[in-house]
Amino acid sequence: MKVTVLGSGTSQGVPVIGCQCEVCESTNLKDKRLRSSILVEVDGVNLVVDTGPDFRQQMLREGVRKLDAVLFTHEHKDHIAGLDDIRAFNFVQRKEMHVYATDRVQEALKREFHYAFADIKYPGVPQIHLETITNSPFKVEHIDILPIEVLHYKLPVLGFRIKDFCYVTDANSITNSEKEKMKNCEVLIVNALRRESHISHFTLNEAIELIKELKPKQAYLTHLSHQMGLHEDVQNELPEGVDLAYDGLYIKL
Repeated sequence: MKVTVLGSGTSQGVPVIGCQCEVCESTNLKDKRLRSSILVEVDGVNLVVDTGPDFRQQMLREGVRKLDAVLFTHEHKDHIAGLDDIRAFNFVQRKEMHVYATDRVQEALKREFHYAFADIKYPGVPQIHLETITNSPFKVEHIDILPIEVLHYKLPVLGFRIKDFCYVTDANSITNSEKEKMKNCEVLIVNALRRESHISHFTLNEAIELIKELKPKQAYLTHLSHQMGLHEDVQNELPEGVDLAYDGLYIKL
């Protein structure tokens, strides 16, 4: 099983034209953070979690030739905006893309990409087959997926556990029952927006406390804003077994 971090940033963490902050001006490639997303390659199945605005760029950068499914955590624009670009995989693979999302997220996709769901479709639009998921285990082909429901302020968001790997983004609260699903994992990726308190995201210290509680063998922090600071500076502060994720990071399990 291999996990590729396609993006480790957020909309507040993407380089901005004219910005003169230390992160934007950094020459360290680990400070160049696209919107958060991962590619999971497991037992012959390739799936992506979230297709943000940078999805096409991420697929090209990683040379992804095969994609079997897309899983969505929630409907915010920085996690769904790139869905239109699955049409390239439709063309090459000559089949619909299976997209796994809750009913609420599906409604958002139908609003945002209405032309892909029209009764009469314009030639060349994305070909999408929606698969409804809830906070119950499901399969992508033969791969078992365990959803993890977290709260993004008051919005329910899904994380996912695949074998001994857990991925949670856009969260600031997780119930004890959902934490149980995350225990005994080998690798955990979890969001940490910045150092200061935030209404809907874990801070750096809150994410570290969660990691200490769950005790994965290795943890990575993602969904990093510019306010977190430079990769090298933050990395030097982290406890053993905790690292900052960065775009292009490969994790083998």
